[in-house]
Amino acid sequence: MNFGYFDDAAKEYVITTPDTPLPWINYLGSQDFFSLISNTSGGYSFYKDAKLLRITRYRYNSIPLDSNGKYYYIHDGNEIWNPATMPSQTPLDAYECRHGMGYSKFHGAKNGLEADVLAFVPVDAACEINKVTLKNTSSGTKTFSLFSYVEFCLWNAVDDMTNFQRNLSIGEVEIEGSTIYHKTEYRERRNHYSFFTVNADIDGFDTSRDAFLGAGKSNAFPEAVKENKARNSVASGWYPIASHQINVTLAAGEEKELIFVLGYCENPDDQKWEAPNVINKAPAHEMIARFQTSEQVADAFAKLNQYWDELLSRFHVESNDPHVNRMANIWNQYQCMVTFNLSRSASYYESGTGRGMGFRDSCQDLLGFVHLIPDRARERILDIAATQFEDGSAYHQYQPLTKKGNLDIGSGFNDDPLWLIAAVSAYLKETGDFSILDEMVPFDNQEDKAQPLYEHLNRSFTYINTHLGPHKLPLIGRADWNDCLNLNCFSKEPGESFQTTGPSEGPVAESVFIAGMFVKYGKEFAEISRIHGNADKAAEAEKAVDEMYQTVLDAGWDGEWFLRAYDAESRKVGSHECEEGKIFIEPQGFCVIAGIGVKEGLAEKALDSVKKYLDTKYGIMILQPAYTRYYLNLGEISSYPPGYKENAGIFCHNNPWVSIAETVIGRGNRAFEIYKKTCPSYIENISEIHRTEPYVYSQMIAGADAVFHGEAKNSWLTGTAAWTFWNLSQAILGVQPSYQGLCIDPCIPEGFGDFSLTRQYRGATYHVDVKNPDNVQKGVKKIVVDGKEYEGCCIPAEEGKTEYHVTVYMG
Repeated sequence: MNFGYFDDAAKEYVITTPDTPLPWINYLGSQDFFSLISNTSGGYSFYKDAKLLRITRYRYNSIPLDSNGKYYYIHDGNEIWNPATMPSQTPLDAYECRHGMGYSKFHGAKNGLEADVLAFVPVDAACEINKVTLKNTSSGTKTFSLFSYVEFCLWNAVDDMTNFQRNLSIGEVEIEGSTIYHKTEYRERRNHYSFFTVNADIDGFDTSRDAFLGAGKSNAFPEAVKENKARNSVASGWYPIASHQINVTLAAGEEKELIFVLGYCENPDDQKWEAPNVINKAPAHEMIARFQTSEQVADAFAKLNQYWDELLSRFHVESNDPHVNRMANIWNQYQCMVTFNLSRSASYYESGTGRGMGFRDSCQDLLGFVHLIPDRARERILDIAATQFEDGSAYHQYQPLTKKGNLDIGSGFNDDPLWLIAAVSAYLKETGDFSILDEMVPFDNQEDKAQPLYEHLNRSFTYINTHLGPHKLPLIGRADWNDCLNLNCFSKEPGESFQTTGPSEGPVAESVFIAGMFVKYGKEFAEISRIHGNADKAAEAEKAVDEMYQTVLDAGWDGEWFLRAYDAESRKVGSHECEEGKIFIEPQGFCVIAGIGVKEGLAEKALDSVKKYLDTKYGIMILQPAYTRYYLNLGEISSYPPGYKENAGIFCHNNPWVSIAETVIGRGNRAFEIYKKTCPSYIENISEIHRTEPYVYSQMIAGADAVFHGEAKNSWLTGTAAWTFWNLSQAILGVQPSYQGLCIDPCIPEGFGDFSLTRQYRGATYHVDVKNPDNVQKGVKKIVVDGKEYEGCCIPAEEGKTEYHVTVYMG
């Protein structure tokens, strides 16, 4: 069943009931200030780092779920209600939520009064704007009160919810007119504060949570709202909040607009104060002045819409399939942007307190983002590379605020170094900017150890090539892409981290998946080396790649599919010889992407085995049969119940690998079949089963062994976004940036028909029409560029040319 619908013209998903299976959220912000907001107005805000600079508080495990956010209470007669229903949950006469590109809109109506809320983060300011419009639709005059409400976090989100013996004594605020300033810890080591303001005179305020809610009361029906009288409380310690009371009288048909701004400000250390213990409010005054009027807010909102229109225009397809158009042109690219900004750090499933930016994750996210804002992709590559160790290995994650690596979940994941080559390769193909290879980049953020970025790639490649096991396959380390395949952990104690327990150096567990990566990205490194003028290194890399290719055939083939790994005692993992976990998805996809086994006929056999053993109606499972007991030599993967997460769940992230692999061998029908099974737009009508948002990808869907097969978890921040966009745009629709220029080589299902697309690439606009008169799945007969015919699938670039009209004939 559906809980809403796509409004493609507006680039919005419209939610028509507050009773969605889970909170369905959106992300506001595109640079430094971010807010998560649900369809009932729950969520939280932060500046740059969701752990270290959390502005508003959120409770992940509260009951009812999703009951903290930015709320507006309306006290109208004997009724108290919220425009987005939470937290009072008073039934409304009308409700609607529209999640758009960087904004959300809410509409609520009750007893002849309408309330509309537009929430967005401007493209050029560290704040969130809420425009609240109140309209009297009754035939008589209405007098009522509006109460705003946000609960401040005491900055460090982990400390905020653990260190109560300190935190209940440190809360501080200032009140100036209609602005409430949160200045906790500003007096000592901080130079930043936040504020919440409204562009109207107020009839009362509160900054103490207990005073506003009532001691021990929930936020559903605050005492101040029930009594229609703010307490004018000034928080001192305990729980600081910001709430305004505004009494409103509207004649029949009259409406009133109010503009609320939640902002973040910093001061230089020598300009912190305007008087003893009075914060310097100059940056706040400047920000508030920018968003005082409806015209100013309308202008900021128009700039936000223009920002997204320009970004999304860089890739635009028109086909006969509305789902493809919708995902390619709007939601998949939008999710790629959000995931690029936040990696895996802050969602409704990643609390923003335990993980920063992933090394591997951020590298993969670039694959779906680099075409949008290449300059930011360049900056991100340099940030990631600066956290790498001198030997070529890597921190597994780093904090977005400090940009320094951390060891919270360990290091020694041996696929990490190769993902840096993948990211740089994608950037070079997109931009042709080979100057990035000469940028001096530190190791472990130590400037005295800086080397050109190219040397970082060399050490990535060399690290894998010099860390091989007894079968000459790459050592897995703590794990590879599958963090839960812990072949060197051997944990028997509950509560131990599988990712930090046990040695990452020394054991000889090997990964066939990393071997496939090595072949794929080793080829890229060789090509980069040759273009960069290092022919000797290119030849050396190609020799190592050829040797690894043969090693995979000799030691990594199991008869019908590729092995997954060898454990620390050189026993096979992912083999027909295994009792459980006989076949895994990852090497079948990635080895074929790398071209391994294609000419030998093994690639087709491996992909046929995927369909035979791993396929379900909801997507391809990560392994089969599921593990039904805990295996000491395998680790976390066997700790999950069958069908969930890495134990035979449907990991959406690697489904595109198999789809891409199918395009390698030209099977467009199967590639598209795989694409459709996990694509949100195609499965919107099973939202009661899927449960997560029907407009973005989730990390995981419960597999066939699970009790709730088809149920999704962990939406939004997943590498699925980048890989599915790569799959759709480059493998299926066939628009492939290369080091030399743009190539068009589609692999589509029979009956897909002709299609057209627009692609911004290296300063030029490519208008491409793809004709398929013979209804083939793959093959380019010729291309015609501005009337001139070429063989092959690549478009010769002409210096200074800014527009190309291209017709591609398949056959």
